[in-house]
Parts: sequence; C-alpha cells; structure tokens
Amino acid sequence: MNTSAQRRARTLGIAALAAAALIVPLGATSAVAAPAATAVTNLDHLDFLLDEATPPADVEGHSTYRQDEEPTLVLPWTYADARDGGTFERVGGGPLDPETGYWGQGAYNADDVTRAAVVYTRHWELTGDDDSREKAYEMLRSVAYFQTTQGPDAGNVVLWMQPDGTLNPSAEPVELPDPSDSGPSYWLARTLWALGEGYAAFEDEDPEFADFLDERLDLSLDALNRQVLSKYGRWTVSDGKRVPAWLIANGADASAEAALGLAARVEAGPDGKSATALRQLAKGIAAMAEGGVREWPYSAVLPWAESPAIWHAWGSQMPAALAEASVVLRDRSLVRPAVADAATFTPTLLTAGGPDNGWNPSPVDRVQIAYGADSRVQSLLAVAEATGSDGFTQLAAMQAAWFFGANHAGQRMYDPATGVTYDGLQSDGTVNRNSGAESTIHGLLTAIALDAHPDVRERAVALTEVTDREGLSFVEAEDAISTTGEIDTPDSWTGESSWSGDRLTLSRGDSAVFDLAGTGGNRWVEPVVWSEVRERTASTWRAGRLPLGSLQLTGPAQGISPTAGAMHPHTLTRALPKGEDRLRVDVTRGDLQLDGLLVRPIVSRLELGGDGEGMLLVHSAARTPQRVSVGTGDVSVYDARGREVRVRPGGGTVTLPAGGFAIVER
Repeated sequence: MNTSAQRRARTLGIAALAAAALIVPLGATSAVAAPAATAVTNLDHLDFLLDEATPPADVEGHSTYRQDEEPTLVLPWTYADARDGGTFERVGGGPLDPETGYWGQGAYNADDVTRAAVVYTRHWELTGDDDSREKAYEMLRSVAYFQTTQGPDAGNVVLWMQPDGTLNPSAEPVELPDPSDSGPSYWLARTLWALGEGYAAFEDEDPEFADFLDERLDLSLDALNRQVLSKYGRWTVSDGKRVPAWLIANGADASAEAALGLAARVEAGPDGKSATALRQLAKGIAAMAEGGVREWPYSAVLPWAESPAIWHAWGSQMPAALAEASVVLRDRSLVRPAVADAATFTPTLLTAGGPDNGWNPSPVDRVQIAYGADSRVQSLLAVAEATGSDGFTQLAAMQAAWFFGANHAGQRMYDPATGVTYDGLQSDGTVNRNSGAESTIHGLLTAIALDAHPDVRERAVALTEVTDREGLSFVEAEDAISTTGEIDTPDSWTGESSWSGDRLTLSRGDSAVFDLAGTGGNRWVEPVVWSEVRERTASTWRAGRLPLGSLQLTGPAQGISPTAGAMHPHTLTRALPKGEDRLRVDVTRGDLQLDGLLVRPIVSRLELGGDGEGMLLVHSAARTPQRVSVGTGDVSVYDARGREVRVRPGGGTVTLPAGGFAIVER
C-alpha cells in the first residue's frame, strides 16, 4: 500500500483492508444478507459503462496528461437503460441525431467522470487492485481534458462530450452556466473533488502524474478563488435569512464536494492555497445550518443559499465535508453543525421514511435515489470518524441498509453480485430498473465505505426490511375536514420552494379543522405557510379548548431569493397531546396561505429487520427527558450531540435525553 493510502486508511479507521478484496455473488434479486466477511464492492457494471473516445487533435484550451502518447480517453456513459433479460443499453443525454451520432447533451459528462474517478481511486487505495489503479489513472486523465486551460474561463469545466470525443459546451436542453465553462458550477466542484483525491492517491505511486494533477487542481482553484472565494466574508440575505455569498453556485452541496477534494489535498501534504480555500468553503457551509430539535429543518445543513426552504438528500455531503475539514484543519468548530445534522436531522429523516429527494419544505418529492442515500452514509461515517461516536456508525448502518432492501419498497437497490445500482425508488414503491452512471457510482461509494468499515457492513447487509416506522408525516391543507376558506391549485414550483398540491387560503374570520388521527402520540405541529413580502397575517391554533399557539407572520425581505415571498414551516408553542386529534385554526388578520401541516411525534421510531437481525432507532424531539419502552436487545443511548450516555444490555425501558436518540440491537 502506498503511503497516501496508508494515511487515508488511518483517517477512515480501516481495521482490515485485506478482507475487502473478495467479492462473492449474492444473487440478482434476493435480499438475503451477505456473510459478515464478504465484501460488497463489485465494479462490473461501472466497468460495463466505460467506453473510449479520442478527441480531435489540438483543441484549443483542452488537453490532458500524455495526450500525444495516449490520445484516447476512457469515460463512463451517462445512462444505462434496462432491456429484456436483465441487460442494459448505454445511452447519452438528450435526443440522438441518427445522422451525426450526437446526443442533445452528450454521451459523457464531467459530473460522472469526476465521480467515477473517485470510485476507482478509493477502491484502489482500499484494496491495492491494479485494475482500479489503472482506471483511476484513465478517469483522472479524462477529468483533466474537460477542464478549460486558457482564456478568461481557465480552470472552469465543460460539462458534456459527444461519443467521438467532441466537447459540447452548450447542451440541449440548456445547462447553466451556458456555455458550461463560463462560470462556477457543480462540475467545477466535482473536478476539485476528483483532482484532490487523485493527487493524494498518486503522490507517492506516480509523482510525475501527481504533479500534473496538482497543477490542474491549482488551475481550478484559481477559478474558484477568482469567481467565488473573492467574496469570502461577504453576507447577503435570502428570504430574511443571513447567508454566505461565497458558496459555489450559491450551493453548500456543490461547495461540500469541492471541500472533500481540498481536504484530501491538504491531508496529503502542506498546501496553503488549498487549506485557505478549504477553510473558507467550510465556514460558508457551516453557516447554512438551520433550525433545532423542535424547528424545521431540525439542525440540517441546508444545500442552497437562495432558499432557506429547501433540503434535498442528493448531494447532501455537507456534514461529511465539515467533518473532514475539521480533522485536517484541526478546527473543532467546523464539526459542530455536522454533529447537529447527524444527531438531530438524520434520525428525523430516517424515521420519516429515508433519503427523500426534496423537502421543499413539505416532503413533496419522496423519490429516493442512490446519490441521496450515499450522501447520508458518507456524512454519518465522516462525523463518526471525527467524533469517535459509535452512535453515528450505527445510524450509518441503518441508512446503508436502504441499498439492501430496508426501504419502503422492500427491494434491494444495489446488487453486490452484479454491481448494478438501480436509478430510483418512487414514492409508490416502484423501482426504476435503469442503472446509469450516477446511481452506479454512488452505490459503489457506499459499498467501498462499507468494505472499509466491516462492522458497519455486517449490520447494513443484515437489515433487509422496514418492520416498523413512526415519524414525521404531512397533512395536506386541502384535506381539512371542514373550512370556510378557499382551495385552489397554484403552480407547484415557486422558484425557491414547492407547493405540495393545492393551497388553502384563509382570510380574516375564516377557520379550518384538521383530523390528525394516526399521526402518533404527543406531536409537534408545524403549519407550512406561504408569506408575501411585508404582508402580515395572524392566526390562532388549538386542540379542543387547549391553545397550541399563535402565528404572527410577516413576509421576509426577498434578497437573493428568486421569488418574492417565502414558504416556511412554523412550530406551534405547545405539542398536540396524545388523544387530541382535531386541530383548529382561526385567522384574525390578513390572508393565511397554507400548504399543509408537518406533524412530528415527540418520540419517533424506526425498526429494521432481517434474518434473525434487527435494529431499532428511537429519537426524541422533546425539551425534557423521555421514558421509552424499547423491547429486548442491547441499548445504547446518546444525547443530542451524539455522545453515549448509557448502555443497557437486555432492553426494557430507557430514558432518552432531550433531543437524544437510542439504538437497540437485537
């Protein structure tokens, strides 16, 4: 193992690298768990997606390592559509022109090439596999070719490439920025991710190639400094919230993926320029943490500075980036929001149903994809490594079990026998059986992480079904059992958030009553309200004769938000007590535009099972300790910061600290 791999092994806490090299088929459809000693990483399907392209000679501003000697690039096709017999057909993005063989977007894209490079690099570092080393080298050469090397956009990245190697700077449909190398982008962030991890891996193995990667990282870092970090320290406003102005594409999600590469580069050896950029990005990401134990988004690090009303699972590696930055920069302040996300938001997400594509802010997009599930796994493992808390590794195992059948479809989303990761899980339980590059990549990133943590892998592969769940739910405003208000259907996307369906508008003197039966015992209720700029509304909420709170709302200043007005949940002062299921609202001022009600049990739970195995998560959203019956098993109790406060063999009844959680292993 080269010394860079040794450093990474220490960081990941890998106990047994050799055991991860073995791949044993598990069967294409069975959800039976793998033996504990069996690795789950299988690169076959990603290898199938790979193809070769030879770009035209002497393209201005685009070149790569040893291009004269090695003119052919290796890249993964963007999509793989399922065909009869369990086969797949590789396809590009957008419509195909049969005369030119060109796709509206292209066959290959920088987003997938960069992340495929990370897959092969991490697998090579973990196992020492020569084929993965060679493919990591080829992927990184391809990453460099997408990068623009001269002119005003030097360091930026073209997104799409056609099958013959011709770059397509302006795709159809249009991508922003357009042309794709004309500004900061997600693909610039992912290029930094790949180049940083690539440099760290090749630093000792192939110093000449590593120097090339470092030069290209420096080139993209120049673009980052010029276009983004030149605004470091400036703040702006989005829907009344103070947000950083120095995030890539205004995204903490994009910035996090760049930070992962910069952290790898800093860990590999002294580099002040990378360290400064990493610290600045991490400070911006940390500033996107919002809410608390009782208030949406429950201490999550939000992904998009232009809207404080959106969280999505895909690309949600913000806690991972903060945790890794805190370690390599030796700055404990950076890990605090990551810990809060892992200890408060993640249990809320898991008990609500898992890694949904979009809480906007109502959970309107409940499609789940590998990119989202993997981002949550990576974040939990990184926070566990930074803090030493086994509570986060246990949560990581429960989240990773999504890939092996512990999801609302009860179906495996990643198959270790073939390396196929399916493209998505619909809200109705239907599985999208296509298996394109992004899904394949993120299924493999989780598999590699599990093989690097055999104890987590053993738990995850054994959990193949959801046996019980009680968590956050959503009641549509239009489902009021009685109302004097008006129901209409607005455009779903507001520009910064989404209506879940219809809108209930209650004017002064109007009321509505909701039946919340079946939503749990004691519950927090958060009305999700659209507020117009500078318009005031007032409403009172009660259950029977019990007042739950009043909402006095004024629409916030727009700032950089794309649309005037804001959609946001607002927590009522008192919880809805067990046995009270009727909730009434009366409007006393203005027009209350209601999307629906978030209903969150004070104690949520998720139980996963398998063949003789089981794990139970119970999570408190209370301000005081809660006594909870957990049945039989070995119980570990953690506080709201993920610190273990007690262990109780045998189960029974335990006391959850305020905002804390417990894991029961059966």
